[in-house]
Amino acid sequence: MPNFFFDKIWDIPVSFFSENNIECVLLDIDNTLTTHDHPDAHENVPLWLEKISDFGIKAIIISNNIEPRVSPFADKLGLQCVCHARKPLSSGVKQAIKLTNVPKENMLIIGDQIFTDVLCGKFSKVKTILVNPIEPEKSKFFRFKRWLESFLLRGKRK
Repeated sequence: MPNFFFDKIWDIPVSFFSENNIECVLLDIDNTLTTHDHPDAHENVPLWLEKISDFGIKAIIISNNIEPRVSPFADKLGLQCVCHARKPLSSGVKQAIKLTNVPKENMLIIGDQIFTDVLCGKFSKVKTILVNPIEPEKSKFFRFKRWLESFLLRGKRK
């Protein structure tokens, strides 16, 4: 289970990070910052990133996707990134720690999937926030994963 739930990433108040001793957030892209394969962040994301940056919170993208997808997306937002993160394995988090020099105790992963983002946090011993996806997925594979997630999350979201 994730440590925290929010509807969308931009619903997470800046004060949440200081209350939980968070110095760096590790961000998933697809259906967390934007819809699948969209080249730009959702319109609410840049302002949210600006607010957390003004508050001293570092942000880095950590994605299982390939460099041609991740790097241009991260560049548009002025963020560092880890491509081919291999979530739920912890190798991407280890790379993020090297890039940011923030200990994992002060990091938090934000994503829309239990079987990648949340499990990565659990394997890495990093706190997690599960957000609702920006839009429903259309592929059978993702719909099946969402069904499994809904089964696991029954009665857990607050």
